[in-house]
This record gives sequence, C-alpha cells and structure tokens, in this order.
Amino acid sequence: MLLDTRAQTLLKALVERYIADGQPVGSRALSKISGLDLSPATIRNVMADLEEMGLVASPHTSAGRVPTPKGYRVFVDKLLTVQEISELALESRLQTGLVSQPPQKIIANAAQILSSLSQFAGVVMTPKTESIFQQVEFLRLSEKRILLVVVAPTGEVHNRLLLTDIDYTPAQLSQAANYLNQNFSGHAFEDARLGINSELRQLQTDMTSLMQAAVEAGSDALSEQSDEMVISGKTNLLNVQDLSSNMTSLRKLFDMFEQKSSLMQLLDVSCKATGVQIFIGGESQLLPMDEMSVVTAPYEVNGKIVGTLGVIGPTRMAYERVIPIVDITAKLLSNALSQ
Repeated sequence: MLLDTRAQTLLKALVERYIADGQPVGSRALSKISGLDLSPATIRNVMADLEEMGLVASPHTSAGRVPTPKGYRVFVDKLLTVQEISELALESRLQTGLVSQPPQKIIANAAQILSSLSQFAGVVMTPKTESIFQQVEFLRLSEKRILLVVVAPTGEVHNRLLLTDIDYTPAQLSQAANYLNQNFSGHAFEDARLGINSELRQLQTDMTSLMQAAVEAGSDALSEQSDEMVISGKTNLLNVQDLSSNMTSLRKLFDMFEQKSSLMQLLDVSCKATGVQIFIGGESQLLPMDEMSVVTAPYEVNGKIVGTLGVIGPTRMAYERVIPIVDITAKLLSNALSQ
C-alpha cells in the first residue's frame, strides 16, 4: 500500500494519539500534533483518503477517526519507531526471575515478568519435549527396585520407579545407563527402543529387559507434560476498557483462555517464524476479537527453537514499548534455559 509522506505522518500521529488516550482524533488535533503546516480542510481530505483505503474509520458518535486493524498493521509494519530499552537494564530486572531456577519455574517467571512489564497478560508456550532425553541414570534402591532418573534437554529431571524381575548389580545398572547415554543421548526414547530391538542378539537378555522398561517409563515421564502454556496476568485485561467493555467481549476473551486451542495455534505459528510477530485482531483468524493483539517471539534451548512467548493485550497498546520487552525477554529466557 503506497502512502505519500504526508499521509504516513498523519496516520502515524493519529494512531499514536489514539493509543495514548483512546478517543477519536479530529482534524484540528491532528493539525497540532502532526507537525505539518496543513489546514484542517487539507487534513480532512487526507483522512477521507485513508478512510477509503480502510486504514481509519469514523465512529458514529464522533467527527474524529480511529485506526482500523488494517491501519494498525500499516503502523506496526512501516511507521512504528520501537523504543530503545536497555537490554542490560531490563536484564537486571529479570535476573532474579530467570536465573538458578528449575526450568518450569523459569518459564512461569517469564510469563509473570511479561505481564508485570506490559501490564497486560503474559504467555509462554512450554517446550515440546518429544520424549527426547539428554541422560539417564539407574539407582538401585533395594532388591528388584530401581530408580530411573531421566534428564531432559531443558535440564528438567524426571524420576520413575522400576520394579524388575532381576536383582541388578550396580555394575550392570551402570553398564545399561552407559549404553543408552552413549548411543541415544539427544534422541527420542522411541529411537532407543527401536535400536535396542534391532540389537537384541548383541545384548545380554537380562539387560535388554531392563533397558526396555527404562525406555517405556522414560518416554511416559517426558510425555506427561503439564500445561502446554503458562499464562500470567489475565485479570489485568479486566482493567482494559477496550477488552472488557461488554459481556460479549469478556466471554470471548475468557473462552480463549479456557479453550486455549486458538491461542496454541497462534503460538505455534509464531514458533515457526523468525523474530517478533504481531497478530492484530480483525485481520487474524486466530484471535476472537477485533480489539485484541498479541505480540510474540520464539525462544530457544541450546540453539533450537522450542517454544514461544508473548504479551496479550488490546490493539490499542504501546507497541513501541511492548515489542522490545517481548524480544529481550525471549533472548533472556533462551539464555536461562540453555545454561
């Protein structure tokens, strides 16, 4: 969409003013805040052109105009000046929440941090483990009772009790763990199961049964994911008039949180993209309301994208501030989980 410099300046001024105070913006106000030496009549003509393009709309109760979802899209893609937030300053605020904690706690803290800094809702899609393990260990508890310890790539530790028909010695347990770690570390338990089955003749029969039991138990442990996502600050959205102005809007909003399917789909789409993504209600089929936007970014563990985080709020949000908050939090979460 081609807009001349004058139209771009006026659209940018209109969106910024509307985000700031939530009131339709009239031609006289635009004349003052745009910095352009234009008469109100000329501004009205430009606004009429922008309205014809579908970038702004006129509420029935006002002579002023408000941005449409299409107008917000042009604003965030072409006109937005992202606020510079010191990564070091933000990192110091996040340090206690994202360091020296178990992975699930770090993820929960990241959602809370996003909510706290944005004053909207923060969401983090938890990593998809796909039953991949980094390391396994066997600990002999007593005769025929073994504790299986599974370490996931994220550093999470899962324990499972194995009841066996044979009383394995510590040396045998060490041998079985070494075999699994040396041959299948970084792979899914399914790969280990297929590998063990294909090499049955080369393995001692009694050791095979132990490793098969470990593979089954370990796969179950890693596939038992808790919540697929962590959401913090949902009640903040009750204070946003654009989202809570009527019961229909509220019902749509909390249906999305309750069902999660559309939100998961949105986060999954973001997971496949690079960098910060902005989903604006009214143009995205994944959002239930025209007045809602979601700003997301993927995060990594050891260089591999494993999930997405973001901020859920109104389309009338301060994107120039929310975007760097989401971007930097994603980087810091990646670093925290990769340590």
